[in-house]
Amino acid sequence: MSIAEQERDDVLLRRAAKGDEGAFVLLYRRYQAAMYRFALRMTGNTWAAEEIVQDVFMTLMRDPKKYDPTRGALGAFLYGVARNRVMKHLQRLPREIPLEEKNEDGTGSGVVLQDASTPSSWLEKQERMQHVRAAVLELPAEFREAVMLCELEEMSYEEAAQIAGCPIGTIRSRLHRGRALLMAKLEMFRDVPRRASVAR
Repeated sequence: MSIAEQERDDVLLRRAAKGDEGAFVLLYRRYQAAMYRFALRMTGNTWAAEEIVQDVFMTLMRDPKKYDPTRGALGAFLYGVARNRVMKHLQRLPREIPLEEKNEDGTGSGVVLQDASTPSSWLEKQERMQHVRAAVLELPAEFREAVMLCELEEMSYEEAAQIAGCPIGTIRSRLHRGRALLMAKLEMFRDVPRRASVAR
């Protein structure tokens, strides 16, 4: 970031601190998307990412003097605040696991004495999520669209067909093919560690 951009950020922040809503909106538009992407990639949770971004900008508005332009760019400061909020979120996760397991009907079946979640199981889950995202992105566009709309966005066949501009039968067919391709791709990912361990 150039010195001129830093000055603009600094000026906008001073104006925003004095109640200039337009200056705050400009700062928000300049940094919101990057903060959101960072928080989302770190947490894997859209709700948490939105909360973190909101908290970052509230911190900036409540105490703008925390930012010292002599120590670096405003963007770097905001990333630092976002990172702190992300770490707090991740630290809270194990404590947010309910103490009592629930049945499908909502009744409790007993107290959970130990959290089965470990750093390695969390890492495995993150790796699986990355494999799924990568596999979905590798699908041909029409199959990817069907999978995204019906599986990830949880739309009905009718809604997905309307958005895709095709008959319901076509959406069903694309979804079926997309699922099959996705399963094949994920099976390939699953076989990679197995092959590596056999090679040893």
